[in-house]
Order: sequence, then structure tokens, then C-alpha cells
Amino acid sequence: MEESMLVPPWLEKLLSTNFFTVCKTHSDSARSECNMYCLDCNGDSFCFYCRSSRHKDHRVIQIRRSSYHDVVRVSEVQKVLDINGVQTYVINSARVLFLNERPQPKAASGTSSTKGVSHICEICCRSLLDPFRFCSLGCKLVGIRRNGDASFINNDQDDDIIGCKNQGMISKMMKISRNHNRQQQHRDHDHNHNQTQELREGIQHEMYPSPPTPPPQPPPPRHPSSRSSRRKGIPHRAPFGP
Repeated sequence: MEESMLVPPWLEKLLSTNFFTVCKTHSDSARSECNMYCLDCNGDSFCFYCRSSRHKDHRVIQIRRSSYHDVVRVSEVQKVLDINGVQTYVINSARVLFLNERPQPKAASGTSSTKGVSHICEICCRSLLDPFRFCSLGCKLVGIRRNGDASFINNDQDDDIIGCKNQGMISKMMKISRNHNRQQQHRDHDHNHNQTQELREGIQHEMYPSPPTPPPQPPPPRHPSSRSSRRKGIPHRAPFGP
């Protein structure tokens, strides 16, 4: 039980799987070598075409080869494993690590293969370039079973487990948060629209002020009424002659 908490269930099967065999289903295709492994299915290795048809949405890692030994890129495996303590190498401009222990020539009688070596693997005693504990994932697996002072489970995986347990509550909280943000955006939009409308109206009032109210005009002067006529004077006639 304690070991299962430190080692993923698919790792041991991965380390014992044979790679770079010819796929039985796509043997006539160009990329028919089985150099891929599905962490979700935890089955046999498969080729490029099997991945496209049967493992499209699964977690898949690709296995490569260096000097007839299986390696995996650090950029791929560190997403699913804690590779702390395992020696890495740069091959073809990519950092990789070996899946399993590699055979090494036996030292001559009376001599030690680790003489003058600063760093060695704790399991197989292979010389290492840097101060790591293990030369491969397989040796680290043996070290975990032996001592239990290492782990393949990284912090991201622990967080994923906790997140899966609380997925329902987290989804509910995210939904509430989205609804709240949506409502807040609507309120902000209405508020900004009202402010913009008030601002526009204020600008129009300032740019085009209403004309002042004209003062009241005095009444026009009254002319003599046409009805009042001048009284004619008494006519004077010349006196009659004799």
C-alpha cells in the first residue's frame, strides 16, 4: 500500500515493455515501429497510426533509442513522474533519461570499476556524470522498494488527486463566480452607458448653448385714430357786390 503511493501503477509495466517491434496491424506502413506507450491504457507498445486511431485523447509518451537502449525525453516524462535523483543526458540536442539499468563490462580481477569515480548509482554502481542517486528510472524504482526514501509521485499529481475529489464543489464555485462576474459586467455596462450619455448631453449643452430669452419689447407708439377727423372751419365767402 505504501509503495503504491510512491510509484504510479503503470510504471512497472512500462519498464518491462518491449519497444521498437513491428506493429502487426500496420506492418506495411512507413511508421510501423512500436515506440509509444499509453499511460491510461497501460497495455503494450503501439505505433504512430495506432495512436491516431485508439489513443487520440490519452496520455501517451514516445520512447526513443540511444546505443540500443530505451530512453525518454525529460520534457515528456517529467509531466507524469518525479524524476528527481535520476541522471539525465543530452542526446541529439534533447535531454533524456534511460528507462532501465544498462549492462556494463565487468572490471578486471583485483580492480574496482568505481575507483576514482565521484558519483555512482546506488543500485547498479554505474558511474554518473553528476551527483545523482540513480542511473535510470528502473534503478530508482528498486531504490524506492528498498529504502522508501524517494518517490515518483510529484506535487502536481497530488494536486490533481485532491482536485478530482473536490471537482463537484469546484465546478459549482466556478459557475457561481462566472454568474457573478456576468452580472457585474452588465451593471458596469449600464452604469458606463448612463455616464457616457450624461457626458454627451453635457458637452452638447456647452457647445451649443441655448440662446438667451429676449427682453420684452415696448408696445408700439399709438397713432391718431383714423376715426377722429379734423373739424372743418366755417367757410368765408366773399361779400356780394352792389
